[in-house]
Amino acid sequence: MVARVVDLRSDTVTKPSDAMRAAMAAADVDDDVLGADPTAQRFEAEMAALTGKEAALFVPSGTMANLICVLVHCDVRGSEVLLGDNSHIHVYENGGISTIGGVHPRTVANNPDGTMDLDKIVAAIRHKDGALYYPTTRLICLENTQANCGGKCLSAEYTDKVGEIAKSHGLKLHIDGARIFNASVALGVPVHRLVKAADSVSVCLSKGLGAPVGSVIVGSKAFIDKAKIVRKTLGGGMRQVGILCAAAYVAVRDTVGKLADDHRRAKALAEGLKKIKQFSVDLTSVETNMVFFDIVDSRISPDTLCQVLEKRNVLAMPASSKSVRFVLHYQISDSDVQYALTCVEKAVEEVLTGGYKVEHLANGTTKNYYGH
Repeated sequence: MVARVVDLRSDTVTKPSDAMRAAMAAADVDDDVLGADPTAQRFEAEMAALTGKEAALFVPSGTMANLICVLVHCDVRGSEVLLGDNSHIHVYENGGISTIGGVHPRTVANNPDGTMDLDKIVAAIRHKDGALYYPTTRLICLENTQANCGGKCLSAEYTDKVGEIAKSHGLKLHIDGARIFNASVALGVPVHRLVKAADSVSVCLSKGLGAPVGSVIVGSKAFIDKAKIVRKTLGGGMRQVGILCAAAYVAVRDTVGKLADDHRRAKALAEGLKKIKQFSVDLTSVETNMVFFDIVDSRISPDTLCQVLEKRNVLAMPASSKSVRFVLHYQISDSDVQYALTCVEKAVEEVLTGGYKVEHLANGTTKNYYGH
């Protein structure tokens, strides 16, 4: 028998469904770099329509999607982008906008709800009189949902206000919408409305939606035409990419309707964790499929807790030196949530009674996954 594994490390661990695999096998394909793959064309048209934009482009990853968008908007070296200090682009994408694009990041503090104060955004925009000394601000980036803030949703009204700021200062607005469908479901607002103010949006297909590979970029036709060139430059032009787009189409068709269950289970998980006195959980912070909790007992470290859980086939990642993150997705059932809670309770007891020895790596540190 295969051992039961409850994988809460991330929604990136999702496996393609049988329907996705069948669609991949049956996909009608051609050379997408030559613009001839019919399945890719159909999928891109569908994503453009869903997001209310003129055109779309399939790319291998979310990191590449965001990088392409920043490079298209900031096509002059020495440009500056304003973005959250806790944003994925700034923290987890290897500094690509700087190292590859020569784009300078200027951070604005993310609030606990994932937003940035509007007045701080305005204050961070460089005045043109200082062009001799400063980078030129050309772009503002938002993230929806904001992962490091707990999967928080940015409202359409907030995004509209940021869009107005961008437009009034001659800037562009990009939304890292890796989990934009989670935001749409949680807020009860269509995706096209959430991104109406944006000049470009990246949408991840391989997180909660469950496709095996890829993201899609949406924007105006002129923007996508430029994005195709940058994609090719970065090595993201693939040939019979319709095989991947076929799975992505099924993911959007079949999985969006399951996201509400992920959110419900996340709340149930958070409620269960809150009952454990060694943890601190803010239930109001759980808006989508992520649960962050602090460990308030100094005898338990996130690394140790995750190691003990792994022995029980519950997989998780430390979020910081004092906190752990659980992420729900369509492969986690109600019974998996209850099983995970039981294992967490037993793991806490095991650590406190000294029944577990912390694993030390060769360099003398315990295993951790910060930054994933």
